[in-house]
Amino acid sequence: QVQLVESGGGLVQAGRSLRLSCAASGRTFSSYSMGWFRQAPGKEREFVAGINWNARNKYYSDSVKDRFTISRDNTKNAVYLQMNSLKPEDTAVYYCVGDPGLVSSDSARYMYWGQGTQVTVSS
Repeated sequence: QVQLVESGGGLVQAGRSLRLSCAASGRTFSSYSMGWFRQAPGKEREFVAGINWNARNKYYSDSVKDRFTISRDNTKNAVYLQMNSLKPEDTAVYYCVGDPGLVSSDSARYMYWGQGTQVTVSS
């Protein structure tokens, strides 16, 4: 069993940065693929970024590529999402996800989900 807890969300002006953190419990974390999804009001949940167990492979949606960076620290059971050059359209609830399988942009492929953290970007 893995529990995920996100932190680091908040209100920020467009063009600024935020760093989201996800703390994971469970001894199997280091073998899991991890990722971030987001959901804006009235919109479907969408894939943001994913990282495989040893951080050699990272994946991003086109909308955040070159602005966001996903990373992990298996010694701390943590995953991070560094968000730079934030835009109002990045406003959403951000969810940390984890799964024993491969990284996927399909939300149904992830077994574990955090409770979400709100990110609001003002113009």
